[in-house]
Amino acid sequence: MSLRDSALAALRAWTPPTPEQEALREQYADYLAGHASGVLREDRPHHLTASTLVLSSDGSRVLLTLHAKAQRWFQFGGHLEPGDDSLLAAAAREAREESGLDLALDPVPVQLSDHAVEFCGPGVHHLDVRFAALAPPGAAHAVSEESLDVRWWPADELPSDDADMRQLVALARARLSRS
Repeated sequence: MSLRDSALAALRAWTPPTPEQEALREQYADYLAGHASGVLREDRPHHLTASTLVLSSDGSRVLLTLHAKAQRWFQFGGHLEPGDDSLLAAAAREAREESGLDLALDPVPVQLSDHAVEFCGPGVHHLDVRFAALAPPGAAHAVSEESLDVRWWPADELPSDDADMRQLVALARARLSRS
């Protein structure tokens, strides 16, 4: 199965937590249906990305990266690569590369986020599929060349008041507490 077909299957099988997330799920599936290369960074004006929010083993903290290009704190993630066989595999690879942690991701997406990414080009949007993982107790993270810093933050004291990030943290905490 191609990466595009795998991504479409994952999106179609996902049950979104809100009506807004359902609208994004439909938008992503429609986009992929019409763009054979929609999973690759070269696709314009949009393309899928995959990311992982890492929570501490007790869910009280989140591990975020200070992204070098964006100069903002984010979850770990990025572009899908031709060697990835699924959104989950891409999210796991990105989390490992950017955090230094080998994580077991929850296989069910937590959130979708369509956002402009000016450093990828004018009008480019990332259609991000977000997963979650619990870090093992005492796990030692690293800072990759893509980051300026990697740091733990209390889940209720994030370094930004971004509503999308707050929703991601809330959804991830709820999802992983049920797993």
